Amino acid sequence: ASSSDYRLKENIKPITGGIERLKNLKPSRFSWKEEPGTEQDGFIAHEVQEIVPEAVGGDKDAINDDGTINPQQLDPSKLVPLLTAALQELTARVEALEGN
Repeated sequence: ASSSDYRLKENIKPITGGIERLKNLKPSRFSWKEEPGTEQDGFIAHEVQEIVPEAVGGDKDAINDDGTINPQQLDPSKLVPLLTAALQELTARVEALEGN
């Protein structure tokens, strides 16, 4: 869990354009090179970084001093606010179409 107390925050404003940003995310199905027969759903870190930069740590194509991969990290929990905003926008559109 992370701190989310309003007293620690400033410049609070609603997320806008959630649907458009969400549409730019590219969920993928892939397997890890270390587990070639096992597929899973997920994201490619540098692609997410373009849309939700705070969800990704590290640099694309970074390598360690010994030449090994220094992988980017993805924190999927940072996608939840965008997903929520997009769902709220979509719900408002549906309700408007239904006349609610």
